[in-house]
Amino acid sequence: MAGLRDFRGRAAVVTGASSGIGAELARQLARRGTRVALVARRLDRLDALAGEIRSAGGEAHPIACDVGDRAQVEAAAASVVDRFGRIDLLVNNAGYNTHVLFKDHDLDDVERMFRVNVFGMAYWIRAVLPAMRHQGRGWIVNFSSVAGKLGQPDEAVYASTKFAVTGLSESLAYEFDPLGIHVLCVHPALVRTEMFTPAVMARMPERVKGSFIECDAFCARVLSALERGAYEVTVPSYVGIAYAIRLLFPRFFRRQTEKMRLPVLPDLTT
Repeated sequence: MAGLRDFRGRAAVVTGASSGIGAELARQLARRGTRVALVARRLDRLDALAGEIRSAGGEAHPIACDVGDRAQVEAAAASVVDRFGRIDLLVNNAGYNTHVLFKDHDLDDVERMFRVNVFGMAYWIRAVLPAMRHQGRGWIVNFSSVAGKLGQPDEAVYASTKFAVTGLSESLAYEFDPLGIHVLCVHPALVRTEMFTPAVMARMPERVKGSFIECDAFCARVLSALERGAYEVTVPSYVGIAYAIRLLFPRFFRRQTEKMRLPVLPDLTT
């Protein structure tokens, strides 16, 4: 399956488009000539972004939708097809994290996180699949995380959801290739967005706080990976070294993770 090299006139859905990575990806897609459906719960933000895109000469369609609600997802997908006549690209970016030890993580939020981060992605893939199969071609970009490759303390549930996304994406890449549908799984490390509040930053080791990548540069690398037909990409790429260390020297990797991450968690033993 070829990469997506010509974005002009394509119709894309971007979930989680009200801020951060989703909003910036929508901007960059629109600048490349893609018609963009903006999906999130905060319609006021989507309207503002749509106005920005239209002022720059692009086309945007804001849709209020909770990705964790299957009926809302199906209705939103139908709205996109009705508006654009097709869906060429689905960007499954919606998701959230709660930095909390598992012993303190409210179980209602555990269920909600799986519903948004995993089931919401599955709902959207199933919702766009008929249109892509009818066209005989499509592209799906699923956002996992480095935490979907390397389990992390203080975000056990989030890591679990992202491991699920990684596995789903790898499996679907095999299933969908014969249908002409390409699946790219993205593993971000630290991207500067509003998700990293002062409270979250306080629970991070000092040595990693300087390794954030700016959102616009990150999104440009994602689209570059999509253009060349990659099946997975980690941004920044040097983080991939950690995957190899974990595979080849698991005990060493575990000791280093414990040494770096655990001392900054004051509630670890309370």
